[in-house]
Amino acid sequence: MLKIWFLRLAAIYFVIGVSFGYVMSVTENFVLMPVHAHINLLGWVSMALFGLIYFAWPGAATTRLAKAHFTLYNIGLPIMMVGLSLFLEGTRQAGPVIGLGATLVVVAILCFTINLFRQVKA
Repeated sequence: MLKIWFLRLAAIYFVIGVSFGYVMSVTENFVLMPVHAHINLLGWVSMALFGLIYFAWPGAATTRLAKAHFTLYNIGLPIMMVGLSLFLEGTRQAGPVIGLGATLVVVAILCFTINLFRQVKA
């Protein structure tokens, strides 16, 4: 089920990322371009790849590391994106919010990497 949720959320992030791009192009306001890029890369692309990898190696999707990966990533990414949006719009106090979200994302990716090395054999 985890692999399906990664793919579903990836599709939602794709809609969000494309919508950001659309709004930026219509308004000609590109201040939030880094948010657009991060949502597309970390939300759409990375999460879709996570889901596909977990489909290819279903045993890897059932571990505690996979659950930690999913949970931390999906808490950290929105926090980081909100913080980055606020920061780019001029709220300099949002720096620690970005740091918190980014830390959760990095820990999640470490969980994924450790899980991958443990579960995916040649």
